[in-house]
Formats: sequence, structure tokens, C-alpha cells
Amino acid sequence: MNKLENKVAVITGGNSGIGFGIAEAFKNEGAKGAITGRNQATLDYSTKALGGGFTGIRGDVTNTSDLENIFKTTAEQFGKIDVLVVNAGGVVDGIPMGSISDVTEEGYDRYMDLNLRSAYFTIQKSLPYLNDGASIILIGSSAAHRAAPGMAIYSAAKAAVISLAKGLSLDLLSRKIRVNTLSPGSIDTPVFGKLVPEEHLAQVKQSWIDLIPVGKQGLPSDIGKAAVFLASDDSAFIVGTEILSDGGMTNISLMK
Repeated sequence: MNKLENKVAVITGGNSGIGFGIAEAFKNEGAKGAITGRNQATLDYSTKALGGGFTGIRGDVTNTSDLENIFKTTAEQFGKIDVLVVNAGGVVDGIPMGSISDVTEEGYDRYMDLNLRSAYFTIQKSLPYLNDGASIILIGSSAAHRAAPGMAIYSAAKAAVISLAKGLSLDLLSRKIRVNTLSPGSIDTPVFGKLVPEEHLAQVKQSWIDLIPVGKQGLPSDIGKAAVFLASDDSAFIVGTEILSDGGMTNISLMK
């Protein structure tokens, strides 16, 4: 229960969903540090739920000044950082995903900004505050491996994130900083409420469950446990790779 004892962690987007599940798993293994988010109310709620070992820092990962503040503030309070989870991303508020015939240039830019550019610069801005030997975990998605209607931009961005883990691992070898990707599949989080009207929510969730060989959606805690592994010394020989945590959806075909 102490795999991350005294480790300092930063989890972007740690105020809800998968990010909070990771932060909670880290806390249970002895870590301390910071969670970030744009929504002050959910940030305050989640910080309180995590207890005194974690602080909440409001910030937008698409803003490099906010990123610099996040890492500077964390280091001032806790010391140099041992684990960075680049989790913030997903759906852009007010801009639905769509097919290529419907997506505007602004929509394309906003999705790439949130899901790819921000990941790159989150890592870049963290480097002065990371300990040598730190673990960086990029949150990818099984969508990088499976095409789905209206998700081409998001899927492409997450495929690029997986590639980033390889290239950045090479860049950071001299500091023994490991970069890996953890790619969730369908996880039961509030994001579904942003994508689907309430009256169709149960039906949409069931359609995902029908695709998952283990027969259920994942939980944020499932991703948290996998993230603990990548953050800890248990994964010391794992560099530049991807772990799929999707209940077998990508690699196992259900014949019906």
C-alpha cells in the first residue's frame, strides 16, 4: 500500500473522472502533490476528498503560463516532482465532434490544442521541476486504435500522444525519465453526459458494454491502479510503451 510513499505527483485534470481516480489511487499508495483543473468548484471538492496531502491548482493546460504556474507552485510546496500524469484532455466544451464534412478549422485546432499540443507543452514546462528518474504518464485512448463515427480528430490526437511517449523517452534518457502511455477504453465517467442526452445515456453505455469482452465499462479506479504501476519502481524497465486498459476491447474480437 506504499508504492508511492513520499513521491510528489502532479495529475492534470485530476479534479474529476479518470484524473481523480488516478489521484485517489496515488494518495492510497502514499503520494502527495497537486491536482489541476479549470473548474474551481470541482477542484475544491476533489482536493477536500483527497485530504491534506494534495493541493488543487486552477489552470488551463492549453495556456503555457498556467502550466508554468502549476509546476512552480507544486515544487514550492512539495519539492521536486517524481510523477507527472498528463491526463487533461477529451471533449472541447461547446464544440461537438463530427465527421470531416462538419468540422471547422476552429474545431480542429481546439481539439488538437487540448489533446496533443497541451500534452507536449505540459511535459516541456515540467522539466525544470522534475527529479531525474521521474515517471511521466501520458493518458492516451483506445480510440487511437479503433475508428468510431465522428471521432477522427480525437483519435488522431491520441495516436500522436502514443507516439510522443516513444520520442520523448529518447529525448529524456539522459535524465532517466521514463515516458509511457496509459490508454483507457470506455470508462464510466461524467464525460458521457457531455456527449449524450440524458434520455439516451443508458442505451449508449450499453452499446459500449456490448463491445467490451469483460462485459462491463471500466471505472476510474481501474485506470488509477494501472497508473500506480507506471508511476512506481515496479515498472522501472518499461519505457516508451503503451498499456491498454480497455477490458480487451481493442485486442479481442467478440464473435456474435
